[in-house]
Amino acid sequence: MRKIVVAPDSFKDSLSAPQVAAAIEAGIRLTLPQAQVIKVPVADGGEGTMETLVEALGGEYVNCLVNDPLMRQIPAAYGIVHTHGEPTAIIDLASASGLTLLSQEERNPLVTTTYGTGQLIADACNRGCRHVVMGIGGSATNDAGKGMLEALGCRFLDAAGAELKPGGKSLNDLTTIDTSGMNPRVAGCRFTIICDVDNPLFGPSGAAYIFAPQKGATPHDVVTLDNGLRRFATCVESMLHRDICQTQGAGAAGGVGAACLAFLQATLKPGIETVLETLQFSRLIDGADLVITGEGKIDRQTLMGKAPYGVLLPAREKGIPVVVLGGAVEDRDTLLQAGFRGIFCIQSSAMPLKRALQPHIAAENLKQTTAQIIRLLYPQG
Repeated sequence: MRKIVVAPDSFKDSLSAPQVAAAIEAGIRLTLPQAQVIKVPVADGGEGTMETLVEALGGEYVNCLVNDPLMRQIPAAYGIVHTHGEPTAIIDLASASGLTLLSQEERNPLVTTTYGTGQLIADACNRGCRHVVMGIGGSATNDAGKGMLEALGCRFLDAAGAELKPGGKSLNDLTTIDTSGMNPRVAGCRFTIICDVDNPLFGPSGAAYIFAPQKGATPHDVVTLDNGLRRFATCVESMLHRDICQTQGAGAAGGVGAACLAFLQATLKPGIETVLETLQFSRLIDGADLVITGEGKIDRQTLMGKAPYGVLLPAREKGIPVVVLGGAVEDRDTLLQAGFRGIFCIQSSAMPLKRALQPHIAAENLKQTTAQIIRLLYPQG
């Protein structure tokens, strides 16, 4: 009996990782109905990280009301698991402060805030959690975590002592960060931050220049946002005598990485490595004939800590072939050289992006592409 491990990330704006895994399994069963299929949805610190870890660790979900990136009240959830005798909160920043919560027209990192993420953290700490594991991918923000820290009791003030408005633009007026009102329960909590990027806080490789355009920023906005991040770093260094601006991952989630390092004494860890270690992925693939992974877009950035590359590494060590599926595919030669056995685009015909992202279209394309791959690899079943 063939053993096939299915370990995809989500297809952003279309399907969750569990939905992608289910579609791939359906494709396998069209050709190999008796195959042993082990579905291991994965995540690299972005959307779906919380669900992946909570399900794997047998945790529970907590629902609460928070503010979205434009300060509108929405429902959001996080998880609580019990590890080593202590309650640990598992939080996805994207569930409260994510880009997918906004329409294309609403996306504007000059004004979007991470306030809702801070509300999730506060709720978890108030419920007795003493460890927070937070995935910070998929943000709609570039506010250096200002909103998150405000929800935890910090105040960000200008030269006149007035509190700053939400968003990254207002950081240009930052003069003082007042932490005297910070939630005392937060101070007694450990923070592990997982993400899939290692960018510094500001500069040509920083949060604003690399990620803000994806969040709705114009070229002029990018300069404004980058200057705000520089101002934030200057205030942090003056206040804490600590330079965190060039630390790998400080620029993650529009500077949330830097805020967590400076004010939450957090440890930053690579997302996919942390998730796969928690899932005991290396053990799960023992004896597998094939591993199938994937995410929405596959390109050379996949090799920079994204989920499919994290899946590839332990499988490659064990000599197990890995096939990767994507809604869009670039840089095939580079990916093949890294060790993927095959790279496949699931689109069966030219169609508008809006239609391709429709969940039922994407699921059917995943199913049919997988079925073709399985027929080719195992013609005799």
